[in-house]
Amino acid sequence: MRNTTKLKLVLQLYTVSLDMDEDGNLQMTLTKKRNGEEQTFLHKNYSAIVGQAFVFMNKQIKKDIIN
Repeated sequence: MRNTTKLKLVLQLYTVSLDMDEDGNLQMTLTKKRNGEEQTFLHKNYSAIVGQAFVFMNKQIKKDIIN
């Protein structure tokens, strides 16, 4: 699955903030639209950080379905 598709799916449930520090590390913060819960991911690679966010979102969806 392409990164743009993953990001599009993540944006349906989360507000995304993307930042970079002086060392070139990307920081992506996801804020859940329904309740404001936040999760932050750090990585040097854009593809990796989008992948981490996508996997996190899928785990949260499965967790919400079970509960």
